[in-house]
Amino acid sequence: MNEMQLKYGCNPNQKPSRVYMADGSELPIEVLSGKPGYINLLDALNGYQLVKELKKATGLPAATSFKHVSPAGAAVGLPLSDTLKQIYFTDDVELTPLASAYARARGADRMSSFGDFISLSDECDKATALLIKKEVSDGVIAPGYSDEALEILKAKKKGNYCILKIDPNYTPVPVETKQVYGVSFEQGRNELNIDTELLSNVVTENKELTEQAKIDLMISLITLKYTQSNSVCFVKDGQAIGIGAGQQSRVHCTRLAGNKADNWWLRQSPQVLGLQFVDGIKRADRDNAIDVYIGDEYMDVLSDGAWEKIFKVKPAVFTAEEKKAWIAQNKGVALGSDAFFPFGDNIERAHKSGVEFIAQPGGSIRDDNVIETCNKYGIAMVFTGIRLFHH
Repeated sequence: MNEMQLKYGCNPNQKPSRVYMADGSELPIEVLSGKPGYINLLDALNGYQLVKELKKATGLPAATSFKHVSPAGAAVGLPLSDTLKQIYFTDDVELTPLASAYARARGADRMSSFGDFISLSDECDKATALLIKKEVSDGVIAPGYSDEALEILKAKKKGNYCILKIDPNYTPVPVETKQVYGVSFEQGRNELNIDTELLSNVVTENKELTEQAKIDLMISLITLKYTQSNSVCFVKDGQAIGIGAGQQSRVHCTRLAGNKADNWWLRQSPQVLGLQFVDGIKRADRDNAIDVYIGDEYMDVLSDGAWEKIFKVKPAVFTAEEKKAWIAQNKGVALGSDAFFPFGDNIERAHKSGVEFIAQPGGSIRDDNVIETCNKYGIAMVFTGIRLFHH
């Protein structure tokens, strides 16, 4: 099959819609269940490229959680601490490396991952399928599925869950095209290989990159390669913890990603881990409640008495001072940027969220100011010389 008819395009009024191979060759994807939509396929094909590159760069199974053609989370299959198992709601299941990768990818920003499209670098196993079964998700793409995994996933959404199988040996043509307003655009595919060689030009006084920092910086750069620009990505211990995508101002990317990284860290605080939820609360409602609890609007919820519908016991207020003190304990965070930082204010904001390692292209007329700000905080920064815009 070299083409697939779709219900509609980005919106219901955009018809007709299809995907096809212009050269007449076979589509590299096979639909095993459900009916993928236009945006589903954009998420699936971008996400699979991301996890395929993560696997190549790190040698570890990888997963990503995509929403609206940008990742909400991306990770490799490193073991989870007991705290991460708790906040990712996986403390009662056995995790394989691939399942750990998806738990990390989904857990980074659970609000944004609601209704995601999942991409997996390896054959989906039973453990990963059981995790996916619990979550609200539109679909999954992988190079294969075990019999048990496929049976579990086919039962999701009353048999309508979208399951795609992609040919892992597929090689796209080197030139890609698209149309905007009837005008055809053409460019060479971004085949840049992201590896440790890109991290060799350390321009700050602190030139020490730990082995984990190198892995995390590669994860950040590969994630950015498939994130709508402008974009910034915070990574810690093998997973993205905050992604700022599609902003016109770079400092807004950094603030957005930094705020998400702070929320991820706050979810691991004793105040959040000690919350007692009412029996039978849905996972999405629990996520929303945690987000409200660590936000500035929680005092309003307390005063309205709405807490009784969510918590068994009225939680103490998580004060601004307590949150600031907890966030200050987050260390060893890596940050990647898809283009240069034009001002040192990005570094100031990154430092507040525990960033100690940075990779960015360099090339700003204010590079000296950016380097000076890194030196003030002892941050090690790499100039890659490579921009990673994605549109």
